[in-house]
Amino acid sequence: MRHYRLEPGRGLEWLTLQQRAVPTPGRNQVLVRIRANAVGFRDLLVLANNYPLPITPGVVPGCEGAGEVVAIGADVTRFGVGDRVAAAVFPQWVDGPFRFDSAAQLGTMIDGVLTEYVVLDEQGLVRIPEYLSYEEAAALPLAAVTAWHALTAGAPLRPGQTVLTLGSGAVSLFAAQLAVVAGARVITTTSSAAKADRLRKLGVDEVIDYRRNPDWHEAVRELTGGAGADRIVDSAGPLHKSIRAAALGGEIALVGYWLSGDAGAEPIDPELLFNTGAVVRPIATGSRAHFEALIQALTVHRLRPVIDRVFAFDQLPEALTYIGSGGGFGKVIVSHS
Repeated sequence: MRHYRLEPGRGLEWLTLQQRAVPTPGRNQVLVRIRANAVGFRDLLVLANNYPLPITPGVVPGCEGAGEVVAIGADVTRFGVGDRVAAAVFPQWVDGPFRFDSAAQLGTMIDGVLTEYVVLDEQGLVRIPEYLSYEEAAALPLAAVTAWHALTAGAPLRPGQTVLTLGSGAVSLFAAQLAVVAGARVITTTSSAAKADRLRKLGVDEVIDYRRNPDWHEAVRELTGGAGADRIVDSAGPLHKSIRAAALGGEIALVGYWLSGDAGAEPIDPELLFNTGAVVRPIATGSRAHFEALIQALTVHRLRPVIDRVFAFDQLPEALTYIGSGGGFGKVIVSHS
């Protein structure tokens, strides 16, 4: 079987496609034939050794993959041969709050899923909906689970509330889609008229061009009659503007703060935070329970992820180069078919 390996901090030239024997599942493990992966900016950070979690030298990269169970080990009860599954990004985080003893992440600390076959513990897998292709299902484990966690942590999201998503990255796109079907009014920031049109086609109510209007937090206030947004999914920063855009007692899900160079451009004024009464909650992807709840919601509403481009398995370097060039809209997929 073919699989990729990387050396952190060495760049694309140290991302190599290698071969080894197909592994055999042990007790409580299943062997999955990976059919599709998703990749994103997170993978570039791992390559550059600029990621918050430690990266094991020579690790198999990739934390997003979907495929088919082709063999099971002893005492496996959750899956059978032929089941369609996706891997949880944190395979040991089954439920409850995130803890360091559950922090082993696919593709950084432990071998990931950019491989043709992988052995995984049955506790780190979820069934994928029949209506989704493997390519669509591969788009879910990281960005979609993060968006679900961001919208469901804390107070429940109620119909009629205002949700603000920042940018048109994968997490923001999923958050917008989920908020729309939840009956929320959705406001999104983006950088171009073309992306604004595509966002409106997803059901977004209002779009603010942050390049033309860098004081987008003031525009959010104007669009909400001064009230501000009840829920903000902040995956782009800067955080101080999100706080200024929040409603009294609103909730801000802080996602991927390290992705934005200006996320900490201005120190947070304690008086501003106190007067807003906003809750700022860091979001670390999500647990298997989050993933399973997301799949239930997707299945009820028949939601499909936004796919930008699809590359072949041996085109992974080209896929990552494309991501690095910026300007995409939706998930980048690596297909094994």
